[in-house]
Amino acid sequence: MKNKFAKRLSTGGSSEADEIIALIMKLTEMPEVISFAGGLPDGELFPVEEMKSITHKILSEDGNNALQYSGTQGLKELRQSIAEQIMKDAGVEATADNIMITCGSQQGLEFSGRIFLDEGDVVICESPSYVGAITAFQPYGPKFVEVKMDQDGMIMEELEEALKNNPNTKFIYTVPDFQNPTGITMTVERRKRLVELARKYDVLILEDNPYGNLIFEGERLPAIKSFDTDDRVIYHGTFSKIFCPGLRIGWLCTTKEFLDQYLVVKQSVDLQTNTMAQKETALYMKMFDLKANVNKIIDVYRRRKDLMLKTMKEEFPENCSFTHPKGGLFLWVTLPEDKDSSEVLKKAMEMRVGFVPGIAFYPNGNHRNNFRLNFSSMKDEQIVEGIKRLGKVLKSL
Repeated sequence: MKNKFAKRLSTGGSSEADEIIALIMKLTEMPEVISFAGGLPDGELFPVEEMKSITHKILSEDGNNALQYSGTQGLKELRQSIAEQIMKDAGVEATADNIMITCGSQQGLEFSGRIFLDEGDVVICESPSYVGAITAFQPYGPKFVEVKMDQDGMIMEELEEALKNNPNTKFIYTVPDFQNPTGITMTVERRKRLVELARKYDVLILEDNPYGNLIFEGERLPAIKSFDTDDRVIYHGTFSKIFCPGLRIGWLCTTKEFLDQYLVVKQSVDLQTNTMAQKETALYMKMFDLKANVNKIIDVYRRRKDLMLKTMKEEFPENCSFTHPKGGLFLWVTLPEDKDSSEVLKKAMEMRVGFVPGIAFYPNGNHRNNFRLNFSSMKDEQIVEGIKRLGKVLKSL
């Protein structure tokens, strides 16, 4: 049978990037491998006992509604809690009317591609950028323009040059806090400048912020959206890294004009996000202290990050450099330019260690000497042993 599938299915990433993504998922399911590949939170930090009591309470008192369909925009009590607690902490004034609940933040990214992108439109993103966003946008046929980063985030002079040279840019995609994959955080000055440039060149900003609450050092920086005075920043948030990822609760924060379009798309895809999961999340935020739970997570992840960096300094060759994130889940390793991290991975897998080669995070390819390490999901002894093994591989090459 010829032409069985839609043309857009052939516009995904390179076969190599697809294979890497498949490998990441495979590594997470292989208990014999010390995997620094995925972005998994530590399941032992999930509030299981609290969720048992919450689930029992909901089913006992409101079971018929909890198991029923609900509105496409999401439960008002959950949207209100997100606006009053999480968005307010990010410096954003919002109400329940500005929030739409999604099935994880990944759904919001895919919807954004569907709503805004025509084939040939330009998406400007950080270089490197989050692989999940790249794969969400690619089926809609955009051209990706990558903007280099330094230790302070996306370089604004290069961003303006990209905007000048690409008048058909639809939006700028950014992960400003503890970026995936690098762990780099954009400074306040650059956040302000980013909004100014978006206004000057009349483009949207997609602010993807899964990690903003996972702060190891200093204070939380205000979200890019907090500097938005003309409604051009669409904020994507999620509970996956600060609560329970299996519930698949994310959200969008934007204006009614944009939310109306997202609602139409969501109605065509899944009608609504899981009612029970929304009620569980909303009741947890009402009965328990979400910030206290996040602080518990932070204490563990901070220690693991410090342990990983300490072991890397001791075990990695001196010509390897790496970032020192102040929060989040990831750090970024740079090898000498003549080295290929995909080849390193093959050797590392022989020693039962996994990571994500950097090629997956560049939508236009051509960068092979980086890789991402995750420090949240492995225990202390696994971090030390895994980094020692990886150090041996790097030294052998």
